[in-house]
Amino acid sequence: MNRVRSTLGVAALAVVTLVGAGACALDPQADPAGDDLAAVSVSGRLSGESALLGSDQLTGLTSARTTTTTTATLATTRTTVQTTSNKTTAKTKAAAACPQGEYQKAVETYLAKLGTFGKMTVDGKQSAADCAAIKLFQQRYDIRPVEGRAGPTTHDVAKRLATTSVSSCKAGSGVTFCIDLTRQTTWIMRDGKVIYPPTVTRTGMRGYATPTGTYKINYRNIKEWSNPYEVWLPYWQRFVGGIGYHQTTTYLHDKSIGSHGCINLLPADAKRFWDWGKVGYRVVVFGHRSGT
Repeated sequence: MNRVRSTLGVAALAVVTLVGAGACALDPQADPAGDDLAAVSVSGRLSGESALLGSDQLTGLTSARTTTTTTATLATTRTTVQTTSNKTTAKTKAAAACPQGEYQKAVETYLAKLGTFGKMTVDGKQSAADCAAIKLFQQRYDIRPVEGRAGPTTHDVAKRLATTSVSSCKAGSGVTFCIDLTRQTTWIMRDGKVIYPPTVTRTGMRGYATPTGTYKINYRNIKEWSNPYEVWLPYWQRFVGGIGYHQTTTYLHDKSIGSHGCINLLPADAKRFWDWGKVGYRVVVFGHRSGT
């Protein structure tokens, strides 16, 4: 009797391997701890994922996705918290690096009005932004030390500049150098419009008051020697008697020194006034310096 033998085919086992998603490198500054959890990234499909998976594999995949997503969410949260913490710490340190002066709110108000040294929050509280703006202001007008503190000199200079009324100068047509003795500021106008904004100056002290009136530049020399006082006067522009514009050779904000009637300027301003100046240009002096 023939025996029919049935041979059972051996089914090949399909092995499906799940591989974790590729890691993405984060900005080391965003996560200084270098935690491996923060380096997990999730793609739409896991590498090796099959289109035909059993229910157990789906369950496993769901679990894997949930775990990975949760891990990624935690990593994102940690990164966000860490970044926020870093920024807050940086702002706190920056603010602490700048001592708060007794004229904080007033200086904030004047610098906000000037509007050229950065955004200011007028609240009387030192911040990193306030510190940076005050330092820029101090650097521009050679206020020492440059530390971001709203002290008396910073307050005085800011107030003088912010309250200067350029329309008070009867400039007329052409180029006019304007000098406000009251606020100790000077600027340049052309045809009634400001072409060089108000900057600080130091005019004649007691006994040597700078005379008011309308004059004209009558002599210029890039470096003039002063016989009476035996000192060089860089960027000299004379407009009446022995009085004229020139770069100061001393600390401009030392009011105890004063000038002998001349218009003292910071080096950068003296150069700019020289560049704009010309024999015959009008000079208008008005106001009154306190104590003269």
